Amino acid sequence: MTRLNGVIRALEAGEHAFASFAPPDPAAALEFSTAKYDGLVFEMEHKPWDVVALKDSLQYLLNRRQIATGGDIAPAVTPLVRIPTNGAEKGQWHAKQALDLGAYGIVWPHISTVEEAYNAVAACRYPRLPDADRYEPAGVRGDSPAAAARYWGLTNDEYYARSGVWPLDPDGEILVALMIEDQLGIENLPDILDRVPGIGLVIIGEGDMSQELGIPRQYEHPKLLECKRRVLEICGERGVPVGHPHVTAGNVEQVVKDGYRFLMTMPVRSYPGLDRGRELTGRA
Repeated sequence: MTRLNGVIRALEAGEHAFASFAPPDPAAALEFSTAKYDGLVFEMEHKPWDVVALKDSLQYLLNRRQIATGGDIAPAVTPLVRIPTNGAEKGQWHAKQALDLGAYGIVWPHISTVEEAYNAVAACRYPRLPDADRYEPAGVRGDSPAAAARYWGLTNDEYYARSGVWPLDPDGEILVALMIEDQLGIENLPDILDRVPGIGLVIIGEGDMSQELGIPRQYEHPKLLECKRRVLEICGERGVPVGHPHVTAGNVEQVVKDGYRFLMTMPVRSYPGLDRGRELTGRA
């Protein structure tokens, strides 16, 4: 069976997965469609919740030639969505709409408690009876698979079989990623991971975490480094991969050494012709 979700494929193989953020904008999606990322997180926490733009962006992220030459229907770049609602706000309908459009996973911001983590996984699962295997977390996702199935290149029945939450369902293609962004989340992280199955990835929200610590965006501050070390340690003991949201050419070696497995980098645009032209014409 071909693994459709490229981020899960990499993590499952013990490799590093590479991703980036982008707004739900077709032009941005088109730029990323031929990039060498495993995944792309459409950023809708700090961008407007615009499902029409998201729907169009998902389509522009597909590249027909890559699919044809690759010989399978797995997308070259796997689309995920960071929803706008914090964990305490539940956000089940945001997850439902993103998944129904064809997203392969949801990034949940500001998860701080077991209850919030349970809801995150439950919102990405279809309901089943209590005597079913892997019943918990009890699914609450509404049933409307047609658009997602078409986007994945599957029939509805095939989509049902493949749309489980990984690694709770070993064959599932839906990734649930939790962002740990405060001290309460770090304190509760051992219980979250021990009591809530189906968490495929933990991402450190170091921006908000630094705000809480009173050191905004001082990513190398000892207080923040200690928080990140604790998250890495807790997840490492339980075999859960950890993501770093601000990977650069300057810190990537240390990020890999520290043990992060999901590396998010921002693409850098350069204009060598413009720069050289301004230099030659005295306008540098």
